[in-house]
Amino acid sequence: MPRTRSVTNVAAALDRRTFLAATGAVTLSAGVGYALGPGGGEAAAGPVTPVRAASRQAPAAPLAPYTRGTTLASVAAAPGGTGYRRLGDGPAWQRVTREDLTGAKGGREARRTALAAFVQFTDLHLVDVQHPLRYEYLRAQTASAWRPQEALSVAGAVALVERVNALRGAPVTASPLHFVMTTGDNTDNNARSELDWFLTAMSGSRGGRITPNTGDPRHYEGVQNSGVPLYWHPDAALRDTDKRDHRFPRIHGFLDAAIAELRSPGLNLPWYSTVGNHDALPGGCYAPGDPFFAEFAVGGKKLMELPASAGKAIWDNVKQGGDPKGTAFKELLRAQARHMRSVTPDESRAPFTPAEYLAAHLDPAHTGPGPHGHGYTQANLAATTQYYAFRVSDDVVGLSLDTTDPGGHYEGSISHSQLTWLERQLTKAARDKDHVVVFSHHTSRTMRNLREDPHHPGERRHGGKELAALLGRHRPVLAWVNGHSHKNAITAHAGESGSGGYWEISTASHVDFPQLARIIEIADNHDGTLSLFTTLIESSAPHRTDFTDLTQTGLAALYRELSFNAPGSRATLSGTPGDRNTELVLRKG
Repeated sequence: MPRTRSVTNVAAALDRRTFLAATGAVTLSAGVGYALGPGGGEAAAGPVTPVRAASRQAPAAPLAPYTRGTTLASVAAAPGGTGYRRLGDGPAWQRVTREDLTGAKGGREARRTALAAFVQFTDLHLVDVQHPLRYEYLRAQTASAWRPQEALSVAGAVALVERVNALRGAPVTASPLHFVMTTGDNTDNNARSELDWFLTAMSGSRGGRITPNTGDPRHYEGVQNSGVPLYWHPDAALRDTDKRDHRFPRIHGFLDAAIAELRSPGLNLPWYSTVGNHDALPGGCYAPGDPFFAEFAVGGKKLMELPASAGKAIWDNVKQGGDPKGTAFKELLRAQARHMRSVTPDESRAPFTPAEYLAAHLDPAHTGPGPHGHGYTQANLAATTQYYAFRVSDDVVGLSLDTTDPGGHYEGSISHSQLTWLERQLTKAARDKDHVVVFSHHTSRTMRNLREDPHHPGERRHGGKELAALLGRHRPVLAWVNGHSHKNAITAHAGESGSGGYWEISTASHVDFPQLARIIEIADNHDGTLSLFTTLIESSAPHRTDFTDLTQTGLAALYRELSFNAPGSRATLSGTPGDRNTELVLRKG
């Protein structure tokens, strides 16, 4: 069991360096001028685009710790009961100090100085809910196949951007926030439409205008007006299973509002991107580049219901990961052709390739607050690699990995060439006396897939246990930050060969309740230890909802409340107190 103790008030030392940082007089080199490419050399990315919109301007940083806008102040919660429950302001989550790796020394609050601070987004899952390749009809087998809140994913993501823009620096150290990192599954269906929505929401490009609709520009064409009782029909009198069994409300105008244009201010911080399996693979689990899937995605037919026996067979196949080419899934779609509904074809639903994913990030139209490429460089594009290094601050380097399986599987691993690159970066950081934060989509426990990359036959793949051990052997590593599991979890990894160990910080998704992001601060306690502070945040949407409020803000609030009530949702995703708001102490190497 981890050694923990609750802390209700963590004071930050305000020496001259912290004071200057808090007042904006000092700006650390928070990845705002360059990134380190796959080979480890610096690649100029150009200056950060100046802030233009007033909505991007962050408040002045505080001179003391704060809780407002974080789960240290309040967390969305509902009273006990059955059926559909309304959210309101719930009790805060207090900060817990974890000493699994080394003891916390007294008086560190007065000595501490900030090294870096940033925000982690993960598993945004911006969903084109009308996409023909979606398998909502597997809802009876898995709650992740379809969620009642999914049509509002873009509104929810924009509200998260608004929350970050309103933060008053880092809540413990008062450091400026240096960047946002999104650790994969930014899209849901590997669709160009979703990629465009994601980049626009994050950067505020093209005036931040997003219309989360594909197919018919005037009408929604998906499962929520299909007449199939398996799904919640918000606008209709249909007694669907969610209304009947879970007392879901009827909300007039919901679907029209869900596909209407909304606007994102874009982040007021530089932001970086890490790739996830849903970004790289159709369905998050099938090999990319398949012409059948590409044609079906943009076509005019969509399957909306399926016999339970057929659904169980196809879901068992997905869970086992034994069909990376999706042969059984394609056979199912062919067999069900006569039972499909007609929808409006749309080329924007086409799957994107890794090269197109990189090119879209490198498009100057999406640079926003920078850096150009959001970590990816022309060197990545030339080599079609999706891993890179970047300078976080004067003392910290970030390493973003690509843990997706190019052959098709929802679990991850990394190639031998990437592992070799990673070892070089860690060795260089030790020589330069830098600290390192590693970012990936998959967790150490979900990197169990070692199947060969079909594009690189004979090359070894390396899993989570091997990667965790490698990081534990290198003194500079402080943290491994990831997502994928949709659950808050913080794991201590003991060090080897003189290393003090590191913390694996896994954060819940922004599609399933409790829909959280995480602030991470790195501080030197000047007593031979470092502290990593993690603080969870919700979107800017109010906890309380109004079924008549279908504005952008009202939809974002509904997004959270619907996710709380979604059948099959798990209360355990928020984690234990030691996985939420924490101080993680480790020995300084």
